[in-house]
Amino acid sequence: MSDGRYLRPERLDEAVYALQGGGWTLLAGGTDYFPGRVIDQSSCDILDLTALPGLRGIADQGDHLRIGALTSWTDIIEAPLPPCFDGLKLAAREVGGMQIQNRGTIAGNLCNASPAADGVPPLLTLDASVELSSAEGVRVLSLSEFILGNRRTARRPDELMTAILVPKPAYPARATFLKLGARRYLVISIVMVAGVLEVTDGLVSAARIAVGACSAVAQRLPLLEAALIGQKADAALAERVTAAHLAGLAPIDDIRADAEYRLDAALVLTRRCLALLGNPA
Repeated sequence: MSDGRYLRPERLDEAVYALQGGGWTLLAGGTDYFPGRVIDQSSCDILDLTALPGLRGIADQGDHLRIGALTSWTDIIEAPLPPCFDGLKLAAREVGGMQIQNRGTIAGNLCNASPAADGVPPLLTLDASVELSSAEGVRVLSLSEFILGNRRTARRPDELMTAILVPKPAYPARATFLKLGARRYLVISIVMVAGVLEVTDGLVSAARIAVGACSAVAQRLPLLEAALIGQKADAALAERVTAAHLAGLAPIDDIRADAEYRLDAALVLTRRCLALLGNPA
């Protein structure tokens, strides 16, 4: 067995030029790549992205915030972000232990496309988009368009993710994130719920609620979001959540939980999420 190629470009144009040839495995934090090599140790061609300038950090771009693809979960936890990012910060604290948070990148979490990826539900509630760069140029996809299924994304072999783009909310926003696992920390999610409410004069002017680990891709709850518009933003919002609002979910039976339990847990966590958002104090 021959060793694979290894390339660590220091310029973005060098990286996308190399990708034109195809066949590369992209490496950033490596927190998903290396555990997968425990069993499958066949050689592959590694394109190491860690030396690329400008792909780490969070910048205010006027009407949106730009999160560089190599931004770590620790970077997100420590960044002075507005309240609408509180859910993403809570999720960042649930991504493995501190060592994983220091190494793992936000783009890696999205590109891995696990149904239980902690970063996806809060980013869906932030209406996030992803920036994909290639030798042909740059294209932007909404996160819901980017993740296609379990471990499947819309990224072409000649592209790499360079940023996550988050629009600023129109009204003052509050956010949270809840996760259920077999234990409190260092665990894969059974169910996750993230929520963002935009509130004006005490009333809900916009609502975005997303559930993860209950479908092949994390799902927004549009029926519930529509029902919340115009309602008083208090803890009583939780009482408005019904099983019918979760009808679009399609949980599976696996080693962590069966589908029926996941649906019941999703309903409970969604109610808790709205109780917290309605009474943030």
